[in-house]
Amino acid sequence: MRHGFKQWWRAGLASAVLMLIPAAVHAQMAEHQHGKPAKDAKPRPARQQPAINAAFSPDGRLWVVGVNGEGKLYVRTAGAPAAEALGQPRIIDTGNDTIAAEGESRPKIVFGPHPWAVITYTQPLAKPYTGEIRMLRSEDGGVNFSLPYTVHQDRQIITHRFDSAAFDAEGTLHTLWIDKRDGEALKAAKTDKGAKRELAYRGAAIYRNESKDGGKTFGPDLKLADHSCECCRIALAPDPAGGLVAMWRHVFEPNERDHAFSRVGQAPAQQVLMRATYDRWALDACPHHGPGLAPAKNGGYHAVWFGEKAGKAAARYSLLDAKGQPKGSPVELPDARAEHADVRSAGNNVVISWRSFDGERTHWRAWVSRDAGATFVVKNIGAVSGVNDYPLLLSRGSEIFGLWNAGERIQIERLAD
Repeated sequence: MRHGFKQWWRAGLASAVLMLIPAAVHAQMAEHQHGKPAKDAKPRPARQQPAINAAFSPDGRLWVVGVNGEGKLYVRTAGAPAAEALGQPRIIDTGNDTIAAEGESRPKIVFGPHPWAVITYTQPLAKPYTGEIRMLRSEDGGVNFSLPYTVHQDRQIITHRFDSAAFDAEGTLHTLWIDKRDGEALKAAKTDKGAKRELAYRGAAIYRNESKDGGKTFGPDLKLADHSCECCRIALAPDPAGGLVAMWRHVFEPNERDHAFSRVGQAPAQQVLMRATYDRWALDACPHHGPGLAPAKNGGYHAVWFGEKAGKAAARYSLLDAKGQPKGSPVELPDARAEHADVRSAGNNVVISWRSFDGERTHWRAWVSRDAGATFVVKNIGAVSGVNDYPLLLSRGSEIFGLWNAGERIQIERLAD
């Protein structure tokens, strides 16, 4: 392994593991055409889907991945993190795959050593809410990519969705996803009389696998936890030992949709699940709203999430200790309409970013700290009245950048350095 990879990795995971993965566009912002088009009207060009993801490669270049209006996967690159520096979209061959690019499911790109790069996405299958996790790999830093392939061994037409992926400090690629194989197996269980029975299995499960060769081969499918929420992104962050930790929305008994925390990469028998939030949101549905996670300079982690507590729905922030348990009382973000918040850290710099809709315009805002989270300052970064994506955060060394696909252009801002 190249020495520089571990140093680059410790500066922060590629944003493909950002948990602020995108959201469904507000219905209020949907465009509608009324009446029949004029006979001589030209067909409107397909609108590029706003759901994007981004990462810095080890050489410092910015990479953006998304899906265009024709459903084609593309990448854009820039030597400098600035909107005007982004190159034209380069279409990546995905065969006949359909690519999920809505809600908190979207393509992602992550970089590793050697130089390895992978793109992951969920491909919907024939039945509703089913899918499989697909990957393309590159051995030349993204110049050329393989055709897509499925990363998990289970090939049932069931839920394998909402993937997250990251390389750890040693160069092992970890892929995680939401999986319903255990719930489906329980439904199919038979009684002694042979009659089919419906047995309760709360939510879904978190499954994962590992690749030591940049996605060329994979180990077995391993279960990280039973009873995850069904449609929320999985947050990943580096731990001090060079591994990874994960945070996801979990279904605690009897039906509280709070968040769980666990280390990634341990043997299943050694996995320890910690409860990271205590909103006690009793909800028999998935809120489609996953958490964000980043390492704290003085140990532990910064965490952001959305939940309802004592009847009040809000995006909240808290510090977690090294085991993933909350430290102190969580605080609400300074925006009652904040949604799909994410967090990124670099040294003393901590940035929390979110989107909020005031009924007419969507605003991109951030909470910025330069003292490791002791104090924060609000920044108003942008606003649009049309279709837009969730904002993204990513880091490069001590710098933290935000990206926002505001429909017609990608806005890129340096939020901390």
